[in-house]
Amino acid sequence: MTADTMAITGTGTTIHPRWVRICHWINALAVLVMIGSGWQIYNASPLFDFVFPRQIALGNWLAGALLWHFAAMWVLAINGIVYVALGIITGRFRRKLLPIRPAEVAADLKAALTFKLAHEDLSRYNAVQKLLYTGVIFVGIVIVLSGLSIWKPIQFQELTALFGGYDAARYVHFFAMVAIVSFLVVHVALALIVPKSLRAMIIGR
Repeated sequence: MTADTMAITGTGTTIHPRWVRICHWINALAVLVMIGSGWQIYNASPLFDFVFPRQIALGNWLAGALLWHFAAMWVLAINGIVYVALGIITGRFRRKLLPIRPAEVAADLKAALTFKLAHEDLSRYNAVQKLLYTGVIFVGIVIVLSGLSIWKPIQFQELTALFGGYDAARYVHFFAMVAIVSFLVVHVALALIVPKSLRAMIIGR
């Protein structure tokens, strides 16, 4: 059994190896910068009848927000490639995220909504976690690709066309952002409800 799959047994075994923890916190910082600057960029040309408050947007103005967004974009892209590559190479994704069975998702979701979902073994993801983590990886890929379509619609015209054009790509990008923010809200809430999960992501055990 590898360090990735060991549970807390009182012997100090590792739940999250160092590379997972490093990638997680780099990703967290980059995502927050991307979201905050993205909200400021959105405010310059809103898709809907609202804008995000300036207090929670990053960049103060469009050019400043774009600088923050592009800087975080490269950090997020490189970190994401490293994380996904190591997740596949080490077999962590296969062990942690598969299989996902609809019946198990339904049962665990019911248990979560009634506050009966167990969290004793942090080394094993429940079915809802598997679905959410797999889903956010997929959404992350979509938001990167739609972002490229918005950033370089001529250079990536085939990709932009795949999203239905520049305007449609903006909507896809926006709703992918909404999905990621929703995931973060649930993720942070669970970390507060189960503090030992936050400790494990900091020290590994």
